[in-house]
Amino acid sequence: MAEQREIVPIKKKALTVNLDSAIYGTLAEIGAGQEVARNFFRVGAASGTIAKSMSAYDMAFSDNIYGEEADGRYVSESRLLKMLDHEYALLTERLVGEKFENSKFFAFANTVTTLNYTRSNQPHGWVGLRFQLAPNRPPNDIILHVRVYDNNAILQQRVLGEIGVNLIYGAFYHADNAETLVKSLQDNLSTNHLEVDMIRISGPDFEDVDNRLLGMLLVKMGFTNATIFGPKGMMYQAKDFLYKKNVLVMRGRFRPVTKVNEDMLQNGKKSFIEDGVEDFIVLSEMTLNNLYKGDESESRKDFLDRAEILCSLGHNVMVSNFHEHHKLVNYLAECRVQRIGIILGVLNLLKIYGLMSNQDNSKKVLNSFGQLFSNDVTMYVYPYQRYKNGDIIIAKNLKTYPAIEKLHEHFLANGFIKDICEFDERNLQIFSDEIIQQIKAGEDGWEDKVPDKVAQVIKKNCLFDYPCEWIPPTKDFSLE
Repeated sequence: MAEQREIVPIKKKALTVNLDSAIYGTLAEIGAGQEVARNFFRVGAASGTIAKSMSAYDMAFSDNIYGEEADGRYVSESRLLKMLDHEYALLTERLVGEKFENSKFFAFANTVTTLNYTRSNQPHGWVGLRFQLAPNRPPNDIILHVRVYDNNAILQQRVLGEIGVNLIYGAFYHADNAETLVKSLQDNLSTNHLEVDMIRISGPDFEDVDNRLLGMLLVKMGFTNATIFGPKGMMYQAKDFLYKKNVLVMRGRFRPVTKVNEDMLQNGKKSFIEDGVEDFIVLSEMTLNNLYKGDESESRKDFLDRAEILCSLGHNVMVSNFHEHHKLVNYLAECRVQRIGIILGVLNLLKIYGLMSNQDNSKKVLNSFGQLFSNDVTMYVYPYQRYKNGDIIIAKNLKTYPAIEKLHEHFLANGFIKDICEFDERNLQIFSDEIIQQIKAGEDGWEDKVPDKVAQVIKKNCLFDYPCEWIPPTKDFSLE
């Protein structure tokens, strides 16, 4: 059932915080005026909330207060964390005594760049909050990376001011449910104006929060097109993580990871290296279309089951809404990556060509492939065998419809599409849906179709409804 929640107006949120006598802290804003502080000041009673409001715009002042940045970047996570460290430390150092013994301190900070006069930049910023949920308790952190899309700086300032209020209000009034907290960031805002492409929540009051799930939620809400997390569950800001890197992407459901996936990845890596790419990042990508379509709680669990397995194998994972391959490539190009490799099965190539629906999609194919191969992209295709001892279908013997036959030959001849020539033929009769059925039924034999470590993780954590008694870990996996 969809969540029924009142959308509280920005002014009411700001006034509610101001009238809460326990909430007290600092707002430090660089790059877009003091737009968050302005919202609290203009509704009244701000003296009960704001201990200090400041903006260190000049670099010399900023460096003197917060320290220098080794890479010279002032709109960065590093600068944001230094701001939070400094401002929160001042609160706890200076605000002591009986007057503040019941206070819940917070330090809000942002460092952003809005649209410049020549409109030649890409406005974005880092937004963070360090806060207590009870007096004298260790603080928690919420870190966001945002992009603003309005066509003038004044509108961008307004949006940044409003998401700041949403963050502060959500942290104190939705702390019991991290998913509601994330959803509340969108209150009174449109995704046409704003993108939140990374969120990370940590602290003693959020030990049970899995940031991977919150990242997926950002994509599901339309707040961003993609989010990335690493083997330890660490959330990455995609464009920082991928900037000027070579990237090899394996697209799939991974429900679960099978020996086919393992074989595809290992031999796809070999093919990428044979093409002269030695240093690259590997991404295992799941799209929203490939996520489980059950009820919300089942869907969350199924996503985390898959994330748990991929992380245990040391994978970097992307969750995206890029159903079409060219949209994935366009996104990677926006991240300014260098070479792109995409590993996919022949069945996916059939779908791209429209051969699975027996429709002439030649015009659509020309459009999507034109965008796809306008970048430095190679597609590495893994074979398919419908029946045991049947014909093995590869890219070179793939039968297309006449309208795109020459186009397909062109892709092959010019190296845009390449077969993965090394593969284990025994894996071609492994199908993930059959494995899931065997797992749920408690049958034997599925273990031989998945990597040993995957079988261990499934059994240990009772993933995909494996019949066992699961004992929750004492500490959340993603926070290790």
